[in-house]
Formats: sequence, C-alpha cells, structure tokens
Amino acid sequence: MIGIVARGVASPLGEGEAALGKLRAGEHEESRVAHDEELARAGLSKPFAARARIAIPDGVDRATALLEHALASCAGELDEALPGWRALRVGAAIGTSSGGMRSFERLLDMAGDASVPEAIAATYVGPLVQAARPAAFEPVSLVLGACASSTLAIGLARAWLLDDRCDVALCGGFDAVGVFVAAGFESLRATCSARGPRPFREGRDGLALGEAAAVLALVRDPEARLERPRVHGWIAGFGATCDATHLTAPDAEGAGLARAARAAIREAHDPAIELVSAHGTATVQNDRSEAAAIAAVLGTAAREVPVYSLKGSVGHTLGAAGALEVLSAARALREGVAPASVGEGVPEAGLRLLDRAEPSQARTALKLSSAFGGANAALVVSVDRPEGRRALRADVFVSSAVTADAATADPALLAQRTGYGADRIARADELVRLAMAATAVLEDRAGGPGALRGAGIIVGHGLATVETNARFWNRVRAAGASRAEPRRFPYTTPNAAAGECAVAFGLTGPAFAVGGGPHGGIEAIHVAADLVRAGVADRVVVVAVDETGDATHRIAAPRSRRTGEEPSSRAVALLVSADRASADVARLEFCTVRLEAVSHLPSELPPLEAHRALLPLVTGRPAQVTAEVPWGGFATASLVWM
Repeated sequence: MIGIVARGVASPLGEGEAALGKLRAGEHEESRVAHDEELARAGLSKPFAARARIAIPDGVDRATALLEHALASCAGELDEALPGWRALRVGAAIGTSSGGMRSFERLLDMAGDASVPEAIAATYVGPLVQAARPAAFEPVSLVLGACASSTLAIGLARAWLLDDRCDVALCGGFDAVGVFVAAGFESLRATCSARGPRPFREGRDGLALGEAAAVLALVRDPEARLERPRVHGWIAGFGATCDATHLTAPDAEGAGLARAARAAIREAHDPAIELVSAHGTATVQNDRSEAAAIAAVLGTAAREVPVYSLKGSVGHTLGAAGALEVLSAARALREGVAPASVGEGVPEAGLRLLDRAEPSQARTALKLSSAFGGANAALVVSVDRPEGRRALRADVFVSSAVTADAATADPALLAQRTGYGADRIARADELVRLAMAATAVLEDRAGGPGALRGAGIIVGHGLATVETNARFWNRVRAAGASRAEPRRFPYTTPNAAAGECAVAFGLTGPAFAVGGGPHGGIEAIHVAADLVRAGVADRVVVVAVDETGDATHRIAAPRSRRTGEEPSSRAVALLVSADRASADVARLEFCTVRLEAVSHLPSELPPLEAHRALLPLVTGRPAQVTAEVPWGGFATASLVWM
C-alpha cells in the first residue's frame, strides 16, 4: 500500500503544517486573498490574489523558487524518515499549469536572442530544470494537466510504486501568480471581487489566484522500509476521466468527475467517504457541476458529509492545488477535524459546508480535481492502511504510428471529419488542429468514426503552447492586461489539444499533456502505458505534437539552425492498449524517462519538438526509440513487434 511519508509545502498560509490551514475545532478558517500590487499595476480591474510566504531570491523565477523550496523541504523530511533514500530508485511526477510563465513574459519583453538559461526558464519545464533537485529521477514526468496537474501526478506516482518502477516517488505540483494567467482568467470573467472567493456559496462571483508548491514523498509498504514509520496518510484509490464536452466549461451534471470519483472509490474497495476535499474554485459553473458530482457519488449521504475547499483560504493555486489539498485532507483526518470553508452565504443546494471547524471521526476522504480540457481526477485518502491492491496488467501494447502536418490540418477538412464547426476549429491554435488531424488518421486506421470512443488521450509536448502564449501576451503588451483575449486564453493551456480531441472523438478516459523537450513523445507513451497497466484506462491515444514559429525561434532556433535541423510543426499519433487491437502492434517491453540530479545546460539547444523521436514508428518497426533530455538524461522505449 502507498503511504505519504514526507512532504514539503509552501502556501499563502505559511510553510509545513501552517500551509495547510488552522484545522482547529471551533475556529473559522482565514483567507490570505488580498489586493495584489503587481496585478493592480498591470491594470486588472480585479487585482486580488494570495502570495506564498517564502523569500524569493533576486533573479529567480517565483515558480522555480517555490518548487525548489518544496523539494528541499520534502527531502529534509525524507532524510529523517528514510536515511539513504537518495541512493534508491527515486521517481518524480511534478505537475504545473503555467511553469515558467513569468520568465516567458520577460523573454518576450527582451530585445535580441536569449541565453540558453533564459530560454529554458521561459518554458513549462523550466522550473524543474533550474530548481536544485535532491536526486536523479527515474521515471520522471512533467504533468501538464492544468488545474488537475498535481492530483494526476500523485495518481501517476502511485502507479509507478505499485508496478515497482521506483522505491520512492516524489509527486505534487507548483505554480506562481503572474500577470499572464491573471489577465486570462479576468478576460473569462472568472475572477472574484474584493469579497474574495466563496466556494459553494450562493452569490459567489469567481476565483482568486494563489501560488504554492507541494511535494509528497510516497513509499510502498512504508512499515517495512522505514525504521520509525510516520505515515501522514495513505493514497488508497485513483481515478481519472475527461468530460469530453467542452474545452473550458465543466459538464453541467458533473458526470465525468463523478466517474473519476467512483473509479477511485472502487479501487479503494468502496470505503465510506466521510470528508470531501473539493476542487471548489468559487466560479458559478464549476461549483454547481461539482456539487452535482458529489451528490451523484455520495447519494443521500452528501447532505451529511462535510465538504470544504481550501481555495477560499489560499486562492486557486492551479498546478499545486491538488497536492496541497491532499495534504490538508490527510492532516484533517489525522487530527480528527472537519475543516471549515471560507466565505459567507447559503451553501450550494445539497452540500454541507462548515462555518467553523468541527471535531470529526472521519477516517477516509475523497479529493476531487477538474481542469480546462475537461480533465478530472480523484483520489481516496485514508488515515488507515488500506487492504488489498489492484492487480496490474502484465502486457501493454503499442501500435505503429501515423502522422499529420499543416496540410492535413485544414479546418474545413477537420470539420467534415469530426462534426466540429469549421469556425471553431479555425479559432483553435495549430497544436489543436495538428493533434485532431493525427487522431483522425489514427481513428480511421482503427476502424473509422467512433473506433476510439471511450479511450483516454495523453499529449506529449516539447515546447507546448509557446506560440499561442506569445500571441496572447503580445496582445496584453499592446492593449493592456484588462483587454486580454478571452477566446485565445484557453488555448494557452497545454491541455487544450487533449481536451479538444477528447470532445471531437469521444475520448472519455484520462486526458492531459506531459513533457518538456524532445523526449515528450516517449514520455507520453510511458505515461499512457502506466495508466493502462494500472487499469486506470484500457486504451489511450498518444499524440506527440509541437507548433513552431517566432516564439519557438526565440527559444531554440538560433542554436538549432547551427545544427542544421530547423524546427517543424507536426503531430504523430499511436494507440497504447491492454489488448492486441490489430496485427500491427508491438509489446512494450520497457519505457522510461530519466532526469539527472544536476542539470547541465548545453551551449546550443537541439530541436525540442516531441514528435521527432516517434517518427521511426511511422516509417518502420524499430526495436527501440530514444531521445536525449538535453539538460541531462534520456528517454527510451523498447518494443517487440508481434
């Protein structure tokens, strides 16, 4: 069974235990959301946010500093709990929504070419590359699942431990507040007034951004490994799904989130859920949808089980939210307290919210997360050691691959093929169109329309949405933060391609993005295979895709030109499944991604597109595909063709 044996956390409430809230019976919870000077100077009309309470060194990206702090704090606890752990097999699944976005803002404001460190800092993987790391990581994944990122990362790390892929798994997430993301959410009219976020309360008017980092250390059967085991909580079950209904709006009935919750509860052997740590952003649509999901899952018990959202206290910490809230729920169970929720007003119909924390005898909590792209994730957290475990699948199969380029990603052709409106496809970015085109070819080969319905989708990126990000930010620079483009902002999430493909092709399994470099395609195969092996999904579409343009050139082209390899826009797609779906498949013998403990940035960056490493699977049947991790490490997949 998988236990939490150490953690490192910083939030607007403080560090360590303080970062998780008061959790004292009889007390109100406090909010750290306040008027934010940086957002006000940018001209936002609702400049409210919650900043993490740690010192940020001069010249260091806030996101990098937050992640480094959490990693170091977690490593310090691990040194006490499991001396010598750094010599063991250490995996890391780290989630983020915006990565090095603050550095990206600075990069576009600069004149001339960026240095390699400046260029890497401006990417989604930048903070993970530049933060001090306590050990080499293998396997490793950068989870780009928007607001569900760290919940997905915890579920992925748990799967690695169950499969004996590592001895210790560090998992969680991070994000920092910046003008880019704040302008985007304000453009969607999703941000709150000076009253602050009031999750699940009538009259709520939106979210406030927060920043945090939270890293958990998970160990399998910690009683057998630790001399003096102190288990903060147990991860007893995991589920992940996609609404497959809309890129930004949640399913009104909460059906996708309910499916994820039921899957997590089923894997945990159907315990009684006695506390719900909700996603609870305080937007009207999200809270209403989540309330419907909670009611569907808990039935009549929903009126009795306390529901709380930490976001009223710390704001929406995006990629850090799930991990922060898992730790808060685990602490609440341990200390016998049902937490209060910040905010005044009548609760959403059918939910039990507490104005003051109460004594509780709860032993099991349900953690829920949802995100742009329709992604949903759920974890069951227990204070008691769970019994039993899911049997893992012995074999996972990978199909040969198909490819698509700009010529095949025409909006009119895609509209005819998918039923989407051509104007809607045209409004999307090239990443989405390339991913849809490649998935359409894969679906045709799998049997035609509907052949992939119900599968999951994992999208592997090298540079992800940097081109769309540049277009969005250039508009902010020209017109001001208060006039950001609401139609473009949703496509700045790396999860957009997965979400739009899910809607177009009925992909209701796990749906999110991974990767940050030329290994992104292999990393996507790796993650998809782990989800299939663990039984989280039966089939997962893998798409490796990158769009290139002016922003890509700012990051990679001056050096890539000297290698003779120009960046290119393309998508490669294949299917990972539990069954031999066709004759043209290989058994996946081995797949991993490794990141060394110390980054060694090259003087010249190679091409960073994720699709390149998978092109041999389009043209032949290679026994192995590989990619370099340019800052230290490698990715490889070994295949036996049937």
